[in-house]
Amino acid sequence: MSFDPAPFQARRQRLLQTLQAAGGGVAIIPTAPERVRNRDTHYGYRFDSYFYYLTGFTEPEAVLVLVAGPEARSLLFCRTKDMEREIWDGYRHGPEAAREQFAFDGAFPIEALTDELPKLLADQPAIFHSLGYDSTWDQTITSALNQVRAQARAGVRAPEQVRDVRGLIDEMRLIKDETELALMRRAALISAGAHQRAMRASRPGAWEYEIEAELLHEFRRHGSQAPAYGSIVAGGANACVLHYVENNCLLRDGDLLLIDAGCELDGYASDITRTFPVNGRFSGPQKATYELVLAAQAAAIAEIRPGASWNAGHEAATRVLAQGFIDLGLLQGSLDGVLESGSYRQFYMHRTGHWLGLDVHDAGEYKLNGDWRPLAVGNVLTVEPGCYIRPADGVPEAFWNIGIRIEDDALVTPTGSEIITAATPKSVADIEALMAD
Repeated sequence: MSFDPAPFQARRQRLLQTLQAAGGGVAIIPTAPERVRNRDTHYGYRFDSYFYYLTGFTEPEAVLVLVAGPEARSLLFCRTKDMEREIWDGYRHGPEAAREQFAFDGAFPIEALTDELPKLLADQPAIFHSLGYDSTWDQTITSALNQVRAQARAGVRAPEQVRDVRGLIDEMRLIKDETELALMRRAALISAGAHQRAMRASRPGAWEYEIEAELLHEFRRHGSQAPAYGSIVAGGANACVLHYVENNCLLRDGDLLLIDAGCELDGYASDITRTFPVNGRFSGPQKATYELVLAAQAAAIAEIRPGASWNAGHEAATRVLAQGFIDLGLLQGSLDGVLESGSYRQFYMHRTGHWLGLDVHDAGEYKLNGDWRPLAVGNVLTVEPGCYIRPADGVPEAFWNIGIRIEDDALVTPTGSEIITAATPKSVADIEALMAD
C-alpha cells in the first residue's frame, strides 16, 4: 500500500497555525527511543504516538521540529542511509528520501540536531516541548537553550517561555479525521473476528493461553502489527481481577470467560471486551448478571451524542447497575442510598469508558475548567460497564466469582453514535448460537 503524506502534512499545518496563534515559537517532538529487553535484545519497536500522528514516520532516532512564524517550516531529523546497518536491521529512508516521501520542508541527519537546534531556537519567543516526560530530552533542550542564552551579548534573544506541546496536540487528537476512522473501523473488524474465533475455540479443559493464541492468530492473519495492549483472558474467578494478564489457568465447565483484547493497526487501537460461558450456555445467575451489565451498557450508549457530558454515560450505567445489584439481592437499601453511599463500588469500581485512538487510553482531557467535557463529533470512546462479584458475607453463593465486562468502541456522530465494534456478538442468544455452531 502506498503511503499518503497528506493527512500528516495537514496535521502539521494545523499545529503550526496553533503555535502561531499562541505567539509563535519552535516545537520539538521526538519519537520513542529503542529499549533493551535483555542483554543485546531489544523490545519490538513502537514509535511515539504524538510524533507519528504528525509525521507517519516509523523509524527510531527521529525528531520533528516545527518552526512557526512568517516562514513556517516542518523539519525532520532522522538516521542517515547506512547500507551496512540496512543489511542487519532493514531499510532506512535517510533524510533525502524522508523529506520527499513524507512531505517535510527539510530533513537532516539526526547527528546534526545538536548543532542545528540552537540556531533554530535563536530569536524565537517560545519552546513548545513535553517538559518532564523524558529527562534525556529535557537535558538536550536545556543545553540548546543555554547555548542561545550565551549569545546574548551578540544580540541573540533566547526563548523566554517553555510551553507544553502535548496539550495542543491532545486537542487535535480528540477529533479523528477520516484517515484515522478508516483505520479504527478496520481494526475493530479484525478484533471482532478475533473475539468470534475465541468464542468458537473455548471449551472446558482448554487453557487461557490457548484462547489468547487464537486472538493473536486472528490479529496477525488480517494485518494487525500487534495487540493494542496485553490481552486479558480470564476464566472463572480470574475475571474479577480487572487487569488480569497471566492467562495461564485451566478453563472449567460452568465458568465464564472474560476476554478484553483488541488489535493495533497502523498505530490505531481497538478495544473490545466480551464475557461468555466456557461451555456455551449461561447459567441462571450468570445470565441475570450478564443482562444487567448489557442493560447498563445500553443506557450509557444512549447518552452518547454531540454536546452531551462525558460523564453522562457513566452516570447512566451506574444507576442501572446499582438498581440491578439491589434487585439481585447483592445490596440492600434504596437506589439513592446505594448511590450516595457508594456501596455499589463493591461490585463496580471503575469508570465506564476512556478515549481511544493511537493509544488504547488515548490523549485528551476529560474535564475543561473543572466541568466534564462535552462530547464532539469525531470523538471515539469506549463504553465498558462491568460487574465483579467476589465471595463475601451477604453475597448469595450462586453469584460468587462471576466477573462480567462488556466493552464496545463508539464514534460520536452528528446524530448520536456509531458502534464500530458492533460485529462482535453480544446478546445472550447470539453468543450461545455462535458457540453452539
